[in-house]
Amino acid sequence: MKQHMEYGIFIIEQAGTHPFNRGQLMNVGFLESQKMGSWECFIFHDVDLLPLDRRNLYQCGEQPRHLAAAVDTWDFKLPYDNLFGGVTAITLKQFKKVNGFSNRYWGWGGEDDDMFRRLWMMGYRITRYNMSVARYAMLRHSEAVPNPKRIHHLTRTKKKFKEDGLSSLKHVVIKRNLHQLYKHIIVNLKWEVDNIELLYLANMLFGDKL
Repeated sequence: MKQHMEYGIFIIEQAGTHPFNRGQLMNVGFLESQKMGSWECFIFHDVDLLPLDRRNLYQCGEQPRHLAAAVDTWDFKLPYDNLFGGVTAITLKQFKKVNGFSNRYWGWGGEDDDMFRRLWMMGYRITRYNMSVARYAMLRHSEAVPNPKRIHHLTRTKKKFKEDGLSSLKHVVIKRNLHQLYKHIIVNLKWEVDNIELLYLANMLFGDKL
């Protein structure tokens, strides 16, 4: 509101007991928001990040923008040049051109690097505000276990991105809570993994109980 923008807030919550799939949730948010307005700019925002500088404008540009470049838990430094996670700004045209996020990343990590590669392959270049502006505080939470299959999936981005994303998303909306200031949408996601990844995820969910 302080940036004097028209905006809508869509909170997408994953139901069930399957591991978190951030890519699919972002895809759901994109599609569901299109049913409630003609949005042209999308800010994909992790719920554990709080912006610290009002000059960090929540706007889209000619190129995709990485907003959360400097996070307090990283000493306000960029961990690596190709980082495109946390909070990002992508236009409708850009998002559709890369077929959205991958649906294949169950568990922590990989979907943001996959998105970077999709954008790069389609000729886009990531922009950022100055590190003194693009600052965020991360809320404390337990660390998620990295998915060991994320590197394998990343090697297949170029081959798979046209068929893995918005075009292949399958989800079921359980409930839409349409509040005045935000929309809260609860969904079940399509569960699809290979045998190796299934063993890893089962171990992550049940541990010593297996």
